[in-house]
Amino acid sequence: MESASSEPIAAEPKLVLRHKGPTRLWHWLNALLLYVLFASGLGIFNAHPRLYWGHYGANLDRPWLVLERFGSWITLPAHYNLAMSRHWHLSAAPIFAFALLFYMVWSLFGGHLARDLAFRRDELAPRHVWQDIKDHVRLRFPTGEAALRYNMLQKASYIGVIFVALPILILTGLTMSPGMNAAWPWLVDLFGGRQSARSIHFITAFMLVAFFLVHMLMVVLAGPLNEIRSMISGRYRVPEARR
Repeated sequence: MESASSEPIAAEPKLVLRHKGPTRLWHWLNALLLYVLFASGLGIFNAHPRLYWGHYGANLDRPWLVLERFGSWITLPAHYNLAMSRHWHLSAAPIFAFALLFYMVWSLFGGHLARDLAFRRDELAPRHVWQDIKDHVRLRFPTGEAALRYNMLQKASYIGVIFVALPILILTGLTMSPGMNAAWPWLVDLFGGRQSARSIHFITAFMLVAFFLVHMLMVVLAGPLNEIRSMISGRYRVPEARR
């Protein structure tokens, strides 16, 4: 009679629901809208590729940044057409703004903010923060149950994007509109002038692009199939805990 093997049987990786429907829907809608807004925004910027601070900006004023026109391959449409770029931009912007508002309200009252994004007291300890930074630099991704929670750096970046960067992008965009200047003149004062709002809008947009590139790099390094599947179906295969 053969003896039973003494080797332990490896447990099947656990499959869990990681992202709820509103998060997945907003994620993909946001990805599409941000592409349209960024590409069409570059098309609009090409009409006057200079940035200023204050209320005024024209050919005789001194810009703080002068750029060459962006290539047509990265703009929307794929050729210089200011009217069409504005059409794309102003069509996508209201959808983007209301989608963000819905997601912010859902995060606040649906428990997503308190459950997934709020900082725990121990996470703010300098020792914990430093450990998270070292783990990111070493590309040491969490495993086991820890993989189901956002770490401190993820929480800080997601809160910063959702509740700071994206609202600033929307408000500075509204500040550049003459119609909104008449309806909400306080926006111009808030950002120090329409040209300052344009500069802040430009800077914030490229900060979001930098966030996107880092985000995609982390997805690829952490395991793209598992990460992308979790944002499509919500199902996430929990990495085996380190021994």
